[in-house]
Amino acid sequence: MISLLTSGEYAVFILLLIALVTSLSFHEFGHAVVAKWHGDDTAERAGRLTVNPLAHIDPMGLLMVVLIGIGYAKPVPTDPRKFKSKTADLWVAAAGPFMNLLLALVTWNSYLLLRSYGWDNVGAQTFFVLLAQINLLLMVFNLIPLGPLDGHYILPHFLPDALAQSYRRFNARYGTKVFLGLVVLAMIGVPIFRFLMDVSVVLLGWITFV
Repeated sequence: MISLLTSGEYAVFILLLIALVTSLSFHEFGHAVVAKWHGDDTAERAGRLTVNPLAHIDPMGLLMVVLIGIGYAKPVPTDPRKFKSKTADLWVAAAGPFMNLLLALVTWNSYLLLRSYGWDNVGAQTFFVLLAQINLLLMVFNLIPLGPLDGHYILPHFLPDALAQSYRRFNARYGTKVFLGLVVLAMIGVPIFRFLMDVSVVLLGWITFV
């Protein structure tokens, strides 16, 4: 993102930043609201049951996004002891990526519908393309079953019990290290996450209904 500033594309930088902050906020809200549905009000009591970016954005995580293109929001706190079902962690984890998919689906098709009635300009097109792409990329990225990402809560529910336990032990010990290794490789130019970007582009076509 910093390259947009150095090249003088200030408007695109601001639109991208707004789209990113919005996407991260809805992602974390998704976790919080589904945790509440499953009996855990920890996030609600922490003031996280909201789409207000001030409740979710981590200053250092946002700075990392601006500087190196990869960052994070504040994780939503949960207390698994309060969950009412054994699969609650699956649904809470999946809620973040699902919220990104839902936001991309609704906003992108709403924009296309408005455009079909003649409402359009370059700024609007840029913003809604960025918003849809970022949400789809966040969805795919967070489904990676490594380290702290949502995918590591989801994957064990689709594995045999013995394999799920082995995976949990592996991820607890090595997952974050492997994930950070991939991030470092991406930062030095290895196209580790290019596949995820390509997938998000394909998904944009799949969610286009207007």
